[in-house]
Amino acid sequence: DYYSAGHKQVIVIAHGFFNSKNSVLLKKLAAGMLTDFDIILLDFRGHGKSEGLFYWTSKEYLDLNAVLEFAQAKYEKVGLIGFSLGAATSIIALAKNSNLAQSLIVVSGPTEFEKIDCKFWEINLENDIIYNLGEGAIGKGVRPGPFWLKKDKPINLAEKLSMPVCFIHGDKDWVIYPNHSRELFEKVKTKKQIRIINQGPHAEYLMRNHSQQMLEIIKNWFKDTLNQE
Repeated sequence: DYYSAGHKQVIVIAHGFFNSKNSVLLKKLAAGMLTDFDIILLDFRGHGKSEGLFYWTSKEYLDLNAVLEFAQAKYEKVGLIGFSLGAATSIIALAKNSNLAQSLIVVSGPTEFEKIDCKFWEINLENDIIYNLGEGAIGKGVRPGPFWLKKDKPINLAEKLSMPVCFIHGDKDWVIYPNHSRELFEKVKTKKQIRIINQGPHAEYLMRNHSQQMLEIIKNWFKDTLNQE
């Protein structure tokens, strides 16, 4: 989905596992940012309206490459924000090709796929069960492919990132603990920032009860880093 409001800068939003560009929370994010940036949301393979199967970050960077190349051809500056496995994919894509975006935000990103915590006994009842019985179910689903293929580890690639990077993580994230962002933050060698959201849940769910705080952090980061010459 391409939201054009005549801005010189565009932000690409990369969803997490089991989500899509039709997620209510991601559309809320897009609407909140459209006053300052044009917006592009994509469906990774195996999600939403994209074909194929989901390869658990093994191949999804190729999808992101295609969208970022489209954005680069039309805009002076491109920002990228990725959520959860979409954040891992964002790190992988930009470590392989740093020219694809000029600024990055990593939300609830894992250091590596094999170390995702996902403690089901700590599940967030309100966000992960009650909410998903209503509007939270919109845009959800996945067509999973083989999970055993070799995957690049974001923790091994973070130091290769050449653009400014902001890490955002909820301190109550039961899927990927905040220490993942802290470890990735330490590896990054460029301009960087880390924000831990008090009482914050996982990834896209941060846009529920913390939407204003999220929008402020995201907008300020991209305004600061994309306006730099």
